[in-house]
Amino acid sequence: MSKAVINIPGLKYTDSGNFLLIAGPCVVENRDVVFETASHLVSLSEKFRLPLVFKSSYRKANRSKGSSFTGIGDKNALNILKEVRNTFNIPVVTDIHNPDEADMAAGFVDVLQIPAFLCRQTDLLEAAAKTGKWINIKKGQFLSGASMKFAADKVRECGNNNIMLTDRGNMFGYQDIVVDFRNIPEMQKIGVPVIMDITHSLQQPNREEGVTGGRPDMIETIGRAAISTGADGIFIETHPEPSVAKSDGANMLKLSEMERLLYRLTEIRKTINTF
Repeated sequence: MSKAVINIPGLKYTDSGNFLLIAGPCVVENRDVVFETASHLVSLSEKFRLPLVFKSSYRKANRSKGSSFTGIGDKNALNILKEVRNTFNIPVVTDIHNPDEADMAAGFVDVLQIPAFLCRQTDLLEAAAKTGKWINIKKGQFLSGASMKFAADKVRECGNNNIMLTDRGNMFGYQDIVVDFRNIPEMQKIGVPVIMDITHSLQQPNREEGVTGGRPDMIETIGRAAISTGADGIFIETHPEPSVAKSDGANMLKLSEMERLLYRLTEIRKTINTF
């Protein structure tokens, strides 16, 4: 674990010694899915005293096929996220893909997320930084952990030190991703909290059918290893019924399985805290 402080406005249980949980459905499909997921996650956050940031993309721009679902409309989706924020009194994070989205999204959420494949885009990082929000930069599958220093520096140079880095594995083949857990301590040397994305790191991209696959059966394995390695937080996408999810259903965890996973990960964290 790093010594960096995660003081996101509205974040609860920051004194619990637990890891940060960033969780939610991949994309805002409709209000019912978002609220069902948020309500269950909030109850688990209270049960395990886990600092929770609710996550969902208001729009998906990074799609394999042009016909894939991208969203229900920017303002509609952002208003649903704002409603989650106000109803449950929890911070919310969403992705942005272009510099002109930064100010718009910042009016609805507490954390702006930079997708992995855009983590080197200077104008996007600077636009996000200038909002003053917390920025979660996902490490590109093509980068080492140490090289993320330059992404963090671009945000810092704009006067914003509210930075998290999230690992999501490295691409070592055409249709698989491998996690190198050395990246967690390497990125912690940059002086920021480091999160492990335990769902996207199990993606199987670039498949011939144009729909990304996944290995949700390995989510707990990656999660256990990440907590044992000292990750400051866990990023996980979850859905009431992943089989019918409109995005990334193949690697999301079913919502009903979250409690067992979080119980096991928090027990490991208790052990880590004794060292």
